[in-house]
Amino acid sequence: MLEIINRSTDPYFNLALEEYVIKNMNTKEEFFILWQNQPVVVVGKNQNTIEEINQEYINNHDVKVVRRLSGGGAVYHDLDNLNFTFIVNDNKNYSFDFSAFTRPVIKALAAIGIKAENNGRNDITIDGKKFSGNSQFRYHDRLLHHGTILFNSNLENVGKALNVKEEKIVSKGVKSVRSRVTNITDYLTTPITINEFKTILNEAIKDEYKDLVQYELSPEEQAAVQDLRDNKYSTWEWVYGGSPQFNVKHAAKFDWGYLDIRLNVKHGLITNCKIYGDFFANQDIADMERKFEQVKYHSEALSNMIRQLNIKQYLPSANEEEIINLLLK
Repeated sequence: MLEIINRSTDPYFNLALEEYVIKNMNTKEEFFILWQNQPVVVVGKNQNTIEEINQEYINNHDVKVVRRLSGGGAVYHDLDNLNFTFIVNDNKNYSFDFSAFTRPVIKALAAIGIKAENNGRNDITIDGKKFSGNSQFRYHDRLLHHGTILFNSNLENVGKALNVKEEKIVSKGVKSVRSRVTNITDYLTTPITINEFKTILNEAIKDEYKDLVQYELSPEEQAAVQDLRDNKYSTWEWVYGGSPQFNVKHAAKFDWGYLDIRLNVKHGLITNCKIYGDFFANQDIADMERKFEQVKYHSEALSNMIRQLNIKQYLPSANEEEIINLLLK
């Protein structure tokens, strides 16, 4: 097994690296990667991104958003969280046997006096609280297994980034199941740093996989991953456009009347808009509804569209900012 040394903390690059390895690197080899991300929400392949994130918090705190290859729910990463990836030949018929890959994590914790255990389908827990979520992706006869390890993450930030504000969204996306979470540091009797824990975890991996050898990506491989990062993982089309079809309602009471905007969204683009309320309009509101069609359901695109619309020609008592705030809240 080759351990790919990955010093990047760019979430778009790191997710691109996983895809590159499973689809393009030597299929006779198996791989292990230990990595960290700057603050980011990572959504599952089959999720509706908008439904899983607190967009206002994400925007205000420079938290990235990226979609991964595997299914499951949304998770928050920061530099006090570790991530691990195994890419192996699936000839052992793992059949979603997550324990084969979580065993080294449990061993590493045992080495520092913490009892952890597999719990449910894809979690590792301490005292019944989740500190590691895991997911898998299959490509031909290859299996990618990856997991998170909350070492000393800011759990308040975890909650805020994943805390979607009250909005009526009807979606076919797979919803995240929120669990009680905890950090490894809460159970340490002797403090250690995240880098010290990485060393302990690496030793547990080496104990499990005796043939583990370190591997550095070639310049050509680095360039190929960067290209995948730039043209897929960092794009709106992948992060938001990959979301299943959904409907959303934005409604509020203003001094000038009640406004209810309903949007149908498919592949991240607004396909239909209906506007209801007891307001007075200067022009046929159906013309305003049509302006929404084929606009990206994204804060910047919606803001630009409203600013170009000249909102007062339709709603004479409204102003741009209150409509933008309604759509973005």
